[in-house]
Amino acid sequence: MVSLREVDEHNWPAAAALRVGDEQRGFVAPAMGILGRAYAYRRCRAAIYAVYRTETMVGLMMVRDLDEDPACYELQQFMIDCRYQGTGCGQSALRQLMQLLTQEKKYPVVEVCVNREDAAALHVYQKVGFVHSGYVDENLPECVHLVYTL
Repeated sequence: MVSLREVDEHNWPAAAALRVGDEQRGFVAPAMGILGRAYAYRRCRAAIYAVYRTETMVGLMMVRDLDEDPACYELQQFMIDCRYQGTGCGQSALRQLMQLLTQEKKYPVVEVCVNREDAAALHVYQKVGFVHSGYVDENLPECVHLVYTL
């Protein structure tokens, strides 16, 4: 069973120890980078969630408020430890995050930018219901802009 929990003073060392596989290093920040980014975006209501499979931490997710037009939730970082990829943990965690954000109801959509060469990540997002928005960020032309309507 997969669950999302707050990262706190007790479990952050387990979060810092999470690792992605070699093939993903260019696509997602290391765990300490995700933790640091959540701190840096704290004024944007950044929230960082630990993904647990029963009682084992297997991943991290970081989402923040993006108040510039169009306002939305931005899923900035999402990683599943290389030992647990391909087990369904990522899909389950994404679905749970979408439920949490739907209940909160601050914004109508969640946005994420994914490198177009990260086929595994694109597959997971699309399976959960994210769709290509058609938007291309001139600063990130290598990325696909996906949206999920809450």
